[in-house]
Amino acid sequence: MKLFVKGDIDGFFGLALDNLVQVLLIESLLTSVLGFPREFIYSNVLPAVAVSLIVGNLFYSYQLLQLSKKTGRNDHCALPYGINTVSLFAYIFLVMLPAKMVAEAQGVKEPYLYAWKAGIIACIGSGAIEFSGAFIAEKIRKSTPRAALLSTLSGIALGFISMGFLMRTFDHPLVGLSTFAVILVTYFGKVKFKFGLPGGFIAVFIGVILSYLTGINPEVSSKNMFGFYLPIPQFRILFESFKGELLIPYISVIVPMGLFNLIGSLQNIESAEAAGDSYPTAPSLAVNGIGTFAAAIFGSCFPTTIYIGHPGWKALGARAGYSILNSLFFLVVCFTGSFSFVAKIVPVDAGMAIVLWIGVVISAQAFTATEKKHAPAVVIGILPAIAAWGAMLLKSGLRAGGLGTLKNPFSEKLLDILKNSDFYADGLFRLEQGFIFSAMILSTMTVFIIERKFLKSALISLIGALISLSGLMHSYSFIVSDTVMTLKPNYEFALSYLIVGAILVLIKFISKEEG
Repeated sequence: MKLFVKGDIDGFFGLALDNLVQVLLIESLLTSVLGFPREFIYSNVLPAVAVSLIVGNLFYSYQLLQLSKKTGRNDHCALPYGINTVSLFAYIFLVMLPAKMVAEAQGVKEPYLYAWKAGIIACIGSGAIEFSGAFIAEKIRKSTPRAALLSTLSGIALGFISMGFLMRTFDHPLVGLSTFAVILVTYFGKVKFKFGLPGGFIAVFIGVILSYLTGINPEVSSKNMFGFYLPIPQFRILFESFKGELLIPYISVIVPMGLFNLIGSLQNIESAEAAGDSYPTAPSLAVNGIGTFAAAIFGSCFPTTIYIGHPGWKALGARAGYSILNSLFFLVVCFTGSFSFVAKIVPVDAGMAIVLWIGVVISAQAFTATEKKHAPAVVIGILPAIAAWGAMLLKSGLRAGGLGTLKNPFSEKLLDILKNSDFYADGLFRLEQGFIFSAMILSTMTVFIIERKFLKSALISLIGALISLSGLMHSYSFIVSDTVMTLKPNYEFALSYLIVGAILVLIKFISKEEG
């Protein structure tokens, strides 16, 4: 088995480009949304991102070489690996941004550091779930309806990824629509370009040219950050991050997202096996968790994952080398600060079509990879995430209109004003808190109702009641410029779920059998 073959070049361009877009988003969102200084990102966050990528890429390359020795074949492809796109958005908008808002409301100096700590603990939580779940992942997958898992993920992808970048696409249509067209014909139309050029590379190249012709320049990339940035273990920050005020309010995001990462990676291992590359499940998933641990230990807030699309990389002829090259590329650009040069050349707009495509694929998978009769459960599972995204837009609009300040803080008065316009913001904010839990509960209940398993559906409703009593779902309070989880029992929702469960139990005994 050769360490590098020609197909590794094509594979490297595709995988590195995918990861590159994620890192561009990290820099852009940390600066524009959370107010991180660029010096802090380049000295603390990006080296940690590189470490997490190196850990997994090198292991999966080694794993391929071991498989090749075992089978005597040279056509195996290493598992693709990188930053988890959905977790990136979930942790920034559902963990770090709310944490920053809390810090600002409390008058904390440098609130971005508070958000950083919250992101690190979320990353640690995801790593713990990914690592420990490596040994029981198959049981988790079989016990959870696929519609519940995929629809919740689909809702996040549709709202926080697809819609955000769709608006940005139509804000800059010359760049956005042109690059998106290339991505569509490449990945949906299965078009192969001459000279073996990857479609993603062509899309980004066109995006870069059009960005500069139309004057779209990334403001955050105006300063070069060349230097030498060694990854430094952040043990003090890790210790401080384990405070309950940083961990408990975001459990409702951390636990489901960790399970999604775990199950998603498991499904991608199964996809690789279907393509002829049978990798052992437990070590593959465990190292994915170790990569996420490494990210958090050195200061990154963003979990890693085994990527979808292994058969595609294999069809390109990629073997082990593309994964090794990917790790070396990010080692260089993140340890030397030369990523600032890359970011200056490649605006986020040039690569946003790839992320929009990822959001579309994840959203569509919820329907294509589940049974047709479970489609209503998928739709119901999507709705809470759309509501959470809508709540974020509403609060952003209110802040832009001058509310959310010490002189004009958010308060319950807003609810009455909005209700007079037939906008039930109280329900929106209740649904926003713990929306990942409520999405999974409502979707799972619907699956069991469709299957006429009413007692199982009633049991899920009971779980909804217990989570509502814990305050991890549907409980919120106002702070100066945001709504936050209160962790106080919501008796109204607990009772509501109990009544639903009672109805489902009664239906079991008063309904007729099918047929």
